[in-house]
Amino acid sequence: MSLDQHLAAIGLLCSHPLPVGHDGPSGGMPGIPATPGHLAGPGYRIVTLEAGPGAYGGGGAGREQEADDLDAQREGLARILDERWGPGQTWGTLTPAVRLARGEEIPEPWAALTHLVDQLRLWQCATDGRWIGLGLADRDGTDEVRLLAAVTDIDPP
Repeated sequence: MSLDQHLAAIGLLCSHPLPVGHDGPSGGMPGIPATPGHLAGPGYRIVTLEAGPGAYGGGGAGREQEADDLDAQREGLARILDERWGPGQTWGTLTPAVRLARGEEIPEPWAALTHLVDQLRLWQCATDGRWIGLGLADRDGTDEVRLLAAVTDIDPP
């Protein structure tokens, strides 16, 4: 997908109502095809904007190149969103991961994102207070690399 298509998908995420219940792992919505990488629940939606061609059996140069390519797309999107909405902030997942390991409860979608990405680039919409995040899901070397977008009305922990 192109940057314009990614921006259109983010626009749809921002403009559609958030689920009031659990939509399960497909979590699709009109204009954004449902994939296994989508998650949705009360007050949030996480979608895969783009994914690598598939798992690379534990890593390798192909997976590393795919991660680099998707990270470059994430950075390009972030620059455009910084221009539109002001500078985004970086939300690291290390502290929530430690809190989860201690048995603390972290609200969704933040708990799920903690397991998927190392960090998110976040913006808060001035008109409705929703959080919009971009991240790269590349932690599992046996799974495809995915460029994720998340929208939620739940504040980060």
